Order: sequence, then structure tokens, then C-alpha cells
Amino acid sequence: MLKKTITYTNYIDGSEITEDFYFNLNKAEIMKMQVTMPGGLSEHLKRIVAAQDYPTIYETFEKIVLDAYGVKSPDGKRFMKVDANGRQLCMDFKETEAFSNLVVELATDSKAATDFVNGIIPADMSKQIEAAKNN
Repeated sequence: MLKKTITYTNYIDGSEITEDFYFNLNKAEIMKMQVTMPGGLSEHLKRIVAAQDYPTIYETFEKIVLDAYGVKSPDGKRFMKVDANGRQLCMDFKETEAFSNLVVELATDSKAATDFVNGIIPADMSKQIEAAKNN
């Protein structure tokens, strides 16, 4: 799980806000990205960055951020991505400048993007992905 502190300007009243946001992808979510993205997640990212395909870079990071966003449950045992009414919590996040700032940062700063992706992948899964790449 990645905790990211983001400072942004609230476009409603112009106030500056600093807030913590949480992101995580579980093994099933990573596996889904691996099998649905051409060449898997890491190869897809390498290919679009090398090609400087900015529309696809933006769309990919927007998807990753929205898929990974959630909140910790009050009891601290779950990472919730859907509220009690079945609404995806990422939609609330998407409506903030924090979301906009984060996606632009990830789409334009390769180090920030790498750190973000590495931070949201479970540690044991990232080891498996590396091992698979080396075989």
C-alpha cells in the first residue's frame, strides 16, 4: 500500500489543501492488468513511454490511479474501493485537483511513475514479476 501526500488548490474556493491518499493493487488486480494489457503491465508501460505515446500514457496512468485508489476501513482490516451503496470511491477522488495533479505528475515524471507503480504492487508480487522477467 502506498500513502501519498498531495497538496492541491481547491478550485471551488481557492484554498490550499494537503491531504493523504491511499493506493493499492492486490494480486488479482495486478494479474488482471498483466493479462489485459498488451505484453503485461511493465512491458506496456515501457512501450508507450519509449514511443512517447502521450495520450496512451495519460490514459494508462489514469486507469492505474483509479484502480488503485481506496480508503482504509475503520477497523484497519480492509482496503475499501466501493462504498456501502456500491459506488466506486475513486469517482470522488477523480473529482478533486489532487487526482489531476497526481495523474499529470505520473504521466510526465518517469521516476515518480516508477515509484508509484512499485509502491502499489504487493512486495511479494513484484518479486514474482521480476523473477518471471528474468526467466
